[in-house]
Amino acid sequence: MSQRILVIDDERAIRNTLKDILSLEGFEVEEANDGLQGIGMIEKNDYNCIICDVKMPKMDGIEVLQKAKEIKPDIPFIVISGHGDIETAVGAVKKGAYDFISKPPDLNRLLITIRNAMDKSSLVTETKKLRKRISRSNKMIGDSDEMKQIHDTIEKVAPTDARVLITGANGVGKELVARNIHELSNRSSGPMVEVNCAAIPSELIESELFGHEKGSFTSAIKQRIGKFEQAKGGTLFLDEIGDMSADAQAKVLRALQEGKITRVGGDKEIKVDVRVLAATNKDLMQEVEDKNFRLDLYHRLSVVLIQVPTLNERADDIPLLVEHFMKDISGEYNQAEKEFDKTAMDALKKHNWTGNIRELRNAVERLIIFCDKKVTKKDVETYIFQK
Repeated sequence: MSQRILVIDDERAIRNTLKDILSLEGFEVEEANDGLQGIGMIEKNDYNCIICDVKMPKMDGIEVLQKAKEIKPDIPFIVISGHGDIETAVGAVKKGAYDFISKPPDLNRLLITIRNAMDKSSLVTETKKLRKRISRSNKMIGDSDEMKQIHDTIEKVAPTDARVLITGANGVGKELVARNIHELSNRSSGPMVEVNCAAIPSELIESELFGHEKGSFTSAIKQRIGKFEQAKGGTLFLDEIGDMSADAQAKVLRALQEGKITRVGGDKEIKVDVRVLAATNKDLMQEVEDKNFRLDLYHRLSVVLIQVPTLNERADDIPLLVEHFMKDISGEYNQAEKEFDKTAMDALKKHNWTGNIRELRNAVERLIIFCDKKVTKKDVETYIFQK
């Protein structure tokens, strides 16, 4: 599909020249002979770029820019101006114009500017889509009593710097709880750095968390900044904390007590400003009794405890979760959303979800792939229960 450009200029010769050149480059060009006409066209149509003169009757280019940004703020706006209008054009850039070009326009420069403006606009649009998708994926779905209590706890604890220990079975959404705490905290503008303690070999966990100096061990060919330092001003999420080695536990305890860390192979103390959230699927008090986990570290981490229920414990949330996953997955696959009849939903609510939320999402994805427009109990039995 060709890209559309709107040229707004009261000089017919300029409009004709720009239209001829841009059309040869494959653009679809529309014209407006004054600012008012241009605004009317912007309201009715979508454009990939706007090129606008500064000095025009009825409405000058700066007013057009301001109006256009109110109507469609993401459209790249390029100002063309006579030599006497350069100061005005620079002011236009400060008000949101992508760039300005002097009259008569250097056509090569104009084409480069248009391409760059469109590329930037595409990146902005894509970034917004990704942020929206991430926001949806981080949304905690459910209005059961159990989820209402978790929402309430998050709202109260998030604005503080209190450490939170999140517990629950695999697949219940512990990471989601951590992300919501971070996003609602005063540190949300800072990074959220995640460490899966179970996925890192015990001999490397200290280097991962605290970093190391060059030459501190055989493969340390350069200095490495650890997760504690990477999370400066933000949140450090220690997932599967119950699998951390005893030596690493001792160093994490010291970091929490003193707010300082030392890189492996170094002797310099480094101050760290992080909020620590931790999660585990283990019974840490049992791990303490079994001498696998430090009691003092447990108390440091568990200022606030959040126990995330299993999906079986909040089966009434399944319809909301199914709807949420249906929208997400259908959007990813560019497919029409499918309808679950009552018998299908009842069957899903009665199922024993040993894999929790993760298993339910996989089930919905499977049903989207294999079922017709309406999902029935028979579909659920065929594609979910028979594995």
